[in-house]
Amino acid sequence: MLVSKKPVVVKGRHTSILETVGNTPLVRLNRICKDLPCTVYAKIESFNPGLSAKDRIAIHCIEEAERKGLLKPGGTVIESTSGNTGFSVAMVCAVKGYKCILTAPEKISMEKRQALKAIGAELLISPTHLKAEDPNSYYSVAKRLEKEIENSYYINQYYNTDNYKAHYASTGPEIWNQTQGQVTHYIAACGTGGTLTGTGSYLKDQNPTIQVIGVDAYGSVLKKYHETGEFDPNEIYSYKLEAVGKNIIPDNVLFDRVDEFVKVTDAEAAHMARRLAAEEGILVGYSAGAALQGLMQCADQYQEDDVVVVLFSDHGSKYFGKIFNDDWMKEQGFI
Repeated sequence: MLVSKKPVVVKGRHTSILETVGNTPLVRLNRICKDLPCTVYAKIESFNPGLSAKDRIAIHCIEEAERKGLLKPGGTVIESTSGNTGFSVAMVCAVKGYKCILTAPEKISMEKRQALKAIGAELLISPTHLKAEDPNSYYSVAKRLEKEIENSYYINQYYNTDNYKAHYASTGPEIWNQTQGQVTHYIAACGTGGTLTGTGSYLKDQNPTIQVIGVDAYGSVLKKYHETGEFDPNEIYSYKLEAVGKNIIPDNVLFDRVDEFVKVTDAEAAHMARRLAAEEGILVGYSAGAALQGLMQCADQYQEDDVVVVLFSDHGSKYFGKIFNDDWMKEQGFI
């Protein structure tokens, strides 16, 4: 008797962990947003298997590289990352059999470093304060490695537009369908720009009146560049927020699809993330606290019938040594 090896499609059963990426839940925020006139939902990306929104771009960028012949079997995938993209890339590499080398700034949390090594990535750390063009910056090191290593592919999430296209194809349609097209505002932290503007572009293509609001950090150049078109190096200084803001202008920040940028402080974002855990039972990361703080700073814009969606990029377990650690908070002067 012949037994078919063709996989049987069963709901809830998957052929690899990569099939579980996406379709993350939209959860209403009740207590923390009770004083706002609108309805607020959080898109909780920590439900992805890699615990962040970056799972979406890791799969999309690597599979596009395969399709274009830029990445071949037995190859090496290289990426510069503040942690989340790195883990997602390493996860995809583990499933597909690629070697993974990651470069990262010194400020990434110890939890992120341990997770990256645990999933098989080789991690190279650069000083946080270096300018992007410095040969020892984590951007430059990644570029150099691609030239030195045969059969390697540098994803380059900052300038590879497959980044925002991944969110245009997945996160945007999910939010549109989950709100039944009723979303009026979309708010997310902006780092590479893919999550904010890829998702925002899809939503605006469905309804141009939807307001797309980006959250930036003090010490980053994005807000001023959006408002003036000027890259001002005097805006750049060191800050604690991870995966928020940039000292470069990534190609994935589609500035014409963003209605407004707001800046939040390191302390405000940290306290808001702690409030989310205590008041909503939602344990999310530093950039999620920044995104919600940005939402609160725009409170005067909302009307009673508005449906506001804020994106929470990653899980709070990556920050137990930082924003959820009282000693660290005191060292920063946040408590």
